Amino acid sequence: MYAHRLSVVRQHVAALRLDALLVTFPPYIRYLTGFSGSNACCVVTSRRQVLVTDGRYKTQVRSEVRDFDLFIARGSLFQELHARRVLPSKGRIGFNPAQLIVAELANLKSLFGRAKFLKTRDIVGAIAAVKDEGEIRSIREASAVSDTVFRYIIGVIKEGVSELDIAAELVYQHRKLGAEADAFEPIVASGRRGCLPHARATAKRIKRGELVTLDFGCRLNGYHSDLTRTLAVGKPRPELKKIYQTVQDAQQRAVDAARGGMKAKDLDAVARDRIRKAGFGKYFTHSLGHGLGLQVHEGPRVSALSVDRLQPGNVITIEPGVYVPGVGGVRIEDDVVIRDRYAEVLTTSPRELIIL
Repeated sequence: MYAHRLSVVRQHVAALRLDALLVTFPPYIRYLTGFSGSNACCVVTSRRQVLVTDGRYKTQVRSEVRDFDLFIARGSLFQELHARRVLPSKGRIGFNPAQLIVAELANLKSLFGRAKFLKTRDIVGAIAAVKDEGEIRSIREASAVSDTVFRYIIGVIKEGVSELDIAAELVYQHRKLGAEADAFEPIVASGRRGCLPHARATAKRIKRGELVTLDFGCRLNGYHSDLTRTLAVGKPRPELKKIYQTVQDAQQRAVDAARGGMKAKDLDAVARDRIRKAGFGKYFTHSLGHGLGLQVHEGPRVSALSVDRLQPGNVITIEPGVYVPGVGGVRIEDDVVIRDRYAEVLTTSPRELIIL
């Protein structure tokens, strides 16, 4: 697995006429090496792969990583690269400019004064966007945990319960089921607060007749889930039911349309056009979805402005929403695998409106 990934990285390194690629982003380091620690850097050359971390991870790195030259830094990671002569002194070193801060780049240039540090496209991210079946299995397992938590949380939500109580249960139940971390801080938005796509849970208590939007996920074995459902506590008024039915239909149409080879912006348009025709176009204020894997937000981007084309093996979210100020909002989100001619839905929670 890791040998294949490194082989593909080396093809890109050769095509760009680089002497080495420096990787500093922890999710990408995990993707290439299997190392799950928080502090490391990785170097890939035509013949060598090196991982440097610090003394806290001396035992861990040796249990997680194979077929790499491993070094434990006594000082900074970059100083260790210099002391070990890992980077060629006069070479062309590629790096991702989105993942290296200015101070770090300045430090590298001071240590390797004669080397050329060249900004590259997101080499590892482009490779990682297409999942193998092992990765898809890990995302499916993470999604199953979140589906189980959703079934549990239905029994918690009722009139008088606060958003913070619900958010706390989401976190706790994920941990009880073996998740290693939250994918992100859970979103719980009830009533008029549902018009806030990224609302943080508050002390507000649920009232009868309100919709409640839950957006949550977890990380399991390094891979993420991301699930959103909107519920009703008591019978919602007709306007809210219309919004819900519109979003549900838009989401289903997008799931049915998704397939390999499709332009991501065209998939966004499937859902967006349905919402616009229902009169809610200006209230769908974000992209249809995003890639999902070692990061909860990664490529491909699924939006009206995206230049990406969906590939078999991409795992994406499909999550249209409508957010009407002063009224409320609805979002429905599933995790799906792009196949040649269809999309395989990994999350199994019901999409029909649940009235509690």
